Amino acid sequence: MPNRLIREQSPYLLQHANNPVDWYAWGDEPFERAKMENKPVLISIGYAACHWCHVMERESFEDETTAAYMNEHFINIKVDREEHPDVDHMYMDAVQAISGSGGWPLNVFVTPERIPFYGGTYYPPRPAYNRPSWVQLLNRISELWEKQKDDVTAQAKQMIQYLQQASKIATNKEATTWDINTCRKTADTLLNHADKEFGGFGIAPKFPGTMAINFLLEHYHFTKYEPALKQALLSLDAMIKGGIYDQIGGGFARYATDAKWLVPHFEKMLYDNALLISALCDGYSITKNPIYKKIIEETITFTERELKDPTGGYYSALDADSEGEEGKYYTWTWEEWINALGENDKIAAAYFGINKEGNWEHTNILHVAKSVEEIADEENISKEEINQHIEKVKQKLFAKRQKRVRPLTDDKSLLSWNALMNIALSKSAIVLQREEYLELAAKHMQWMLLQFRKENELMHTWKNGIAKINANLDDYAYLIQALLQLGSATDDNTWIQQANELAQMVENDFLHEEGSFFYYTSDKQTDIPVRKVDMYDGAIPSANAMMAHNLLLLGQCMERSEWIERAAYMVQQMAANALRYTSSFGYWSLLLQRYAVGIKLVIAAGKAASDKSDLLKKHFIPQCFLLTSKKEISELPILEAKFFNNEILIFVCTQQACLKPVSNIDEALHLINQ
Repeated sequence: MPNRLIREQSPYLLQHANNPVDWYAWGDEPFERAKMENKPVLISIGYAACHWCHVMERESFEDETTAAYMNEHFINIKVDREEHPDVDHMYMDAVQAISGSGGWPLNVFVTPERIPFYGGTYYPPRPAYNRPSWVQLLNRISELWEKQKDDVTAQAKQMIQYLQQASKIATNKEATTWDINTCRKTADTLLNHADKEFGGFGIAPKFPGTMAINFLLEHYHFTKYEPALKQALLSLDAMIKGGIYDQIGGGFARYATDAKWLVPHFEKMLYDNALLISALCDGYSITKNPIYKKIIEETITFTERELKDPTGGYYSALDADSEGEEGKYYTWTWEEWINALGENDKIAAAYFGINKEGNWEHTNILHVAKSVEEIADEENISKEEINQHIEKVKQKLFAKRQKRVRPLTDDKSLLSWNALMNIALSKSAIVLQREEYLELAAKHMQWMLLQFRKENELMHTWKNGIAKINANLDDYAYLIQALLQLGSATDDNTWIQQANELAQMVENDFLHEEGSFFYYTSDKQTDIPVRKVDMYDGAIPSANAMMAHNLLLLGQCMERSEWIERAAYMVQQMAANALRYTSSFGYWSLLLQRYAVGIKLVIAAGKAASDKSDLLKKHFIPQCFLLTSKKEISELPILEAKFFNNEILIFVCTQQACLKPVSNIDEALHLINQ
């Protein structure tokens, strides 16, 4: 018999709807019941594409005896971390403080007042991995609650004090001088932690590190520092050639479990693909490497084919598992390979690294094991013939794979992740000069602004026409940035006006009492005991860093000097952290570097101004924001008195003033780069 989760929309919660555990979804009701029955609350947090979440469900939450014990001694809540990232953030901080590490599934024991007192991640059904079994832990927590309630209360009190202290803004109170030399030190900090053999940063497991790659690419662009370019391109190339990239269907998996990028954790997330598209756009802008163009196009094709809702939005993820096995949809046994292509295709086997024994758990993960050039030399065949053959093989394998059982699609749409994808589409349209991508971005933006609004408020999640859960700071910050980038890309300043309106909402509802940074949750939200100020990049950029970027651009467009000053203050306060811990403050480092070289606003004005702006868009000038004014009466204050009927002028504006207008691109580029 289904439990309460059967009424939910989240695919993750619906996965647990037939568990014998008496699950509640997040809300007030379970906590009220916990108070009445004097029981501790178990909050179990995960997400639909999480492999170990599925494992723990099969081992423990589907077990009748275990579930009966949980139902008798606890009030049990299931949370989709993607629906409630604020809940996940707070309890993850608590578990990391308790155990020194975190992850998913995240299992937290809290008081009826929602305050955590113990927690961990995955627990096995029997003692293993130097940890107790799940049932042993439940017994211990229940015993503590019954016999040592004072200790639990004391632990909860200490934890809430810790969380409140941790939520305070940790910034640099002393001014840090930041110039291009500081940027070099920041780049070297990243390079000191880089894997210079296989690409990426740190040791396995390896995540894409897109903000670090963006920073290094821009650093090379501004300074011609070759080590920065070398590491950024090595990282992109290694991912493109590795198993983390789906060689048959396009799109990137979430991370690699090994140093060489061969073995992915097979789940595919929308945000990873959006951020990697943006990083590849920068790589293509600098190198014009046709491989980057090809991977951008293949990845967009993947998102359109497999993550697109018929109404116009993008789903969240594809699961790692199918038919109960991780990676089964993507890997090939030797028998499957022979069945698809026959025994004599030595070229495809060499290219994709296929063999009888397999390269992972007796099966094969496709990757680029040998380059086309190497195979051409060995087989005395032209590169063109090999490329054509590989493309035909990909089509055959894709058709075969389409007949398999697909991994589950997490078909809820999140505003923040959709906004990141919109930024990627706008950027791809400009860099690759693909008008259809710009049309996709504009239609997608209209969809977001329509579907995620509810009573003039933005919502965080959407599915089947229903938007719910109040939007968080990253939802607003990424959407504002997407509107700004779309406005610049399309020469349509009404998008920038809408970005301005949303920024005002953020200032009203999220601003910290100190008046500089922003809380992750709105002041209208009351269901968590501690509001957090999030500064770090995680898998996605820091929402505060993105808001600093937004305020800087909007401050210039709308002539709001207080926003320009706040953006500069925010960035300056994070300078010391960015210099010391660059990999955790990649987006801040990106902004600081642009400040160091001089952030500028560039305006092409005149009836045929789009001709000039189109020429400017062909240049990689990341420190600039481009506006186009094609009519006398402007929507944006910065464009007033900059329109002339009979000529096209280009204005290059610093944060203080606009320089003397020029009429040709070369003169404008000289002003931009001086």
